[in-house]
Amino acid sequence: MKVALAQFSPHLGDVKKNFNLHLQYIEKAKKKNVDLLVFPELSLTGYTLKDLIEAVAITPGKSSLFEKLKTLSRHLSLVLGFVEEKEKGIFYNSAAFLSEGKILRIHRKVFLPTFGMFEEAKFFAQGKNFNTFSTPFGNAGMMICRDFHSYGASYLLFAGGTEIIIIISAAPGRGVSGEEHYETSHMWEVMGEVISRFSTTFLIYCNRVGFEDGKHFAGGSFIFNPAGQLIAKASYVDKDFLIQNIDLKEIREARKKWTYKRDDKPEVILEALKRIVSKYED
Repeated sequence: MKVALAQFSPHLGDVKKNFNLHLQYIEKAKKKNVDLLVFPELSLTGYTLKDLIEAVAITPGKSSLFEKLKTLSRHLSLVLGFVEEKEKGIFYNSAAFLSEGKILRIHRKVFLPTFGMFEEAKFFAQGKNFNTFSTPFGNAGMMICRDFHSYGASYLLFAGGTEIIIIISAAPGRGVSGEEHYETSHMWEVMGEVISRFSTTFLIYCNRVGFEDGKHFAGGSFIFNPAGQLIAKASYVDKDFLIQNIDLKEIREARKKWTYKRDDKPEVILEALKRIVSKYED
């Protein structure tokens, strides 16, 4: 299976320009015989939208743009980010997985950062679920940026049978590490290593680059294999088009060697969580 990550800088608030950029990357991916092409968080709109959200929102079932994307997905599978108007006046930071001419899954961001430079909960509704779903390549699950900071979310996908975890992101760079990357870039890579190893999954992380409203986005997209090994990494600062072959047989080999999935007890965790939540106080 050949995976490509389109690490680029979207135009803020300009869906038409961003759609054309998607078309360019899709055409490039087709020429390279890519099976799965992944774009960053809010790739169709840009990130710091604020009062532009309503103007760029899309309802996939009523969108001619999504009809075109569905047609293009007959040639290769696509993961992209957009503002979704699921109900009238209710907007979500969403990710779509398109394949074989269909939308296989839409994930709505659950953990909306609203502190410091982040204001997402002021503008977006909160998603409610982390779903595992079938794809032509096996079972997959999606997260959007801050979702990945909750290791409980990763566990839900693991317990649900996910074999490929896909994270799309618009993560700014913060903290000078003294090396070629930000401290936050190192944090994402450590998380990628740990989650891929203990979930015995392929983990695909696509971040964006560029400047927007005073924020500098850190790039550094990557892929880890089910043994927790980094097998591909994009530039930390610049646009990049990262292509990597992955062997899905590695999932079986990892799960034979490391029996985390075989020995998992979600029912024990569920009952323990019920007891913990029952003791919560205001």
